[in-house]
Amino acid sequence: MPNSTKSKLVRQNLRLVKQLYPTLSERNLRVLRELTGSFHLSLSHGEILSIDEKWHITHAGLLRIALRRRCRGIRTVLQERQCDPLAGRWVFKATVYKGSDSKGFVGYGDADPSNVSPLVRGAEMRVAETRAVNRALRKAYGIGLCSVEELGSFSPPTPASHPKQASPVSGNGNGSSHGQPRLRDQLCLLIRQFNLDPTLVKAYAADFCGTEALKEASRDLVESFISHLAASAKNDRDALICKLNSYAQSAEVQP
Repeated sequence: MPNSTKSKLVRQNLRLVKQLYPTLSERNLRVLRELTGSFHLSLSHGEILSIDEKWHITHAGLLRIALRRRCRGIRTVLQERQCDPLAGRWVFKATVYKGSDSKGFVGYGDADPSNVSPLVRGAEMRVAETRAVNRALRKAYGIGLCSVEELGSFSPPTPASHPKQASPVSGNGNGSSHGQPRLRDQLCLLIRQFNLDPTLVKAYAADFCGTEALKEASRDLVESFISHLAASAKNDRDALICKLNSYAQSAEVQP
């Protein structure tokens, strides 16, 4: 970034910070000036925030740094063995590749109802992935600031976490409830863990719940099916596969 552009950003941040945080100390103003010069973070774009008199970078700020420095790629992997979908606990591993020959910088992120904001209850899976990406990016680019998303009580809400948008079936009670993860997330994890056919599982679920479509089933029925599916997969997967295959013909004739 040219020095003129950098100086302009510093002036913009210092002008805006006096409006947003009028009681901020001179020390924190100096820190803001240094952070702006080092990482070119914009206060107006929400790339850096002051919380409890301490500066924190945001997910947007980290992605901006990665883009500016031509990050090669970011890979995330769900750590299924460490996850507990029924308890709403999710763990992700993220790897950031700075260049084509980079071996990668690894970061882990976890989330459960006890360490996320009430505003994002039900979206723990996405929070865990974001935290993993943030930690990997901070390692890759030597950023000592903790990210906002890593602070449970300050995790910002995401549109998808709103009760009306959490899931197409949330209107019937199949979305998140009382801090529990979405039932769809629980079901997807079981399908991945035991390598099941999602179409056949869906048909089996509808039959189990006694409805024509799974989205018409109540949350209690879907929860019962998930518990039943998990037990069946763990106790006798072969028998479960045979049961699912019995729905293959009906699934094929669906429009």
